[in-house]
Amino acid sequence: MSQLLKEELAVSLKGRDFIELTDYTPEEIRYLIDLAIELKRKQKAGETYHPLKGKTLGMIFEKSSTRTRVSFEVGMYQLGGQALFLSRNDLQIGRGETISDTAQTLSRYLDGMMIRTFAHRTVIELARAATVPVINGLTDLAHPCQVLADYQAVLEHKGRLAGLKIAYIGDGNNMVHSLLIGAAKLGLHMSVATPEGYEPDADIVRMAKEYAAETGSRIHVCRDPREAIADADVVYTDVWASMGFEAEQKERELAFADYQVNEELVRRAKPDFIFMHCLPAHRGEEVSEGVIDGKHSIIFDQAENRLHAQKAVMAAIM
Repeated sequence: MSQLLKEELAVSLKGRDFIELTDYTPEEIRYLIDLAIELKRKQKAGETYHPLKGKTLGMIFEKSSTRTRVSFEVGMYQLGGQALFLSRNDLQIGRGETISDTAQTLSRYLDGMMIRTFAHRTVIELARAATVPVINGLTDLAHPCQVLADYQAVLEHKGRLAGLKIAYIGDGNNMVHSLLIGAAKLGLHMSVATPEGYEPDADIVRMAKEYAAETGSRIHVCRDPREAIADADVVYTDVWASMGFEAEQKERELAFADYQVNEELVRRAKPDFIFMHCLPAHRGEEVSEGVIDGKHSIIFDQAENRLHAQKAVMAAIM
């Protein structure tokens, strides 16, 4: 990427929301990944970098989190700013104030907002009413911050993105949605295996295939995890019952019984495959201990990259 293009992208990203990867071009996504790698290098080298000095991020949490809260809060501190933790009980949203009124009010105080919530429409409504950038920290539809960190980790371990194959085994949830869009835009091939009734959103798959046609990647959704994982460079899974679906745990355990990522299944991947999981993980359910704690696992590199990828997003748009 030329220096001129980097400068043009830096200008184009200022003031933008970060809600879905569908809103970003392949060049913009790669720019953010490269920036995350550079900010990681600066942090490891002990270099001070304070582009957000004097700025404040409001962090709205309707869903609890370990990695999201700590990485955003530490990230703002490292960028020279500060972050405010705002639970539903801390805001008048919990007492019936509209999202629009909350967004317009907080925009007068803050330089940016991050929200981790259930309904995707909540983030859309917040962003429409806000006059400062809004970041999607997770919704039931998408998890773009995690996927930015994930593809950063893949690039760090594999040295490239385009042409690699990622296999996702499990629930067709928000993680697979963002992984599909990211793969298609960055030129990775992606195969997804889910049980009947747990497929990814059909519109997301359609969009991913449209993007894939432009970048030369291939998107494939099937039932058989053995088919999906064949010759994979990257193997990915997630919990069978995401937050908000705990009541379906027993039902899902039955449906996903043949979808555990274990030593037998990963033999079908490439010998140098890497294993990924966005955490938290349930060892013995969606993944065996031997795989998640084995030599191919990079789960904690992923977790660490949440800090650096989100710093890149905040530095770029705020």
